Amino acid sequence: MSDQNTQNQAAEGEVLVVASKTKDYIRQASGGMNTSAAVMKVLSGKVRELCDQAIARAKDDKRKTVMEKDFI
Repeated sequence: MSDQNTQNQAAEGEVLVVASKTKDYIRQASGGMNTSAAVMKVLSGKVRELCDQAIARAKDDKRKTVMEKDFI
């Protein structure tokens, strides 16, 4: 297995969002709701999906830089 595949597999389980910031946002936006710890894993998965789609768009455009337009 290549180093890149090993890194990608390890990154799949990593949390990609700042839990405290996310919890604070949800608390303020909802008027006081709490946030389950499991939310961070699910939200990180959604961020990963968005990033993978943006990466594909950048590759299709033959760019080595993911740009904000790749997320739209």
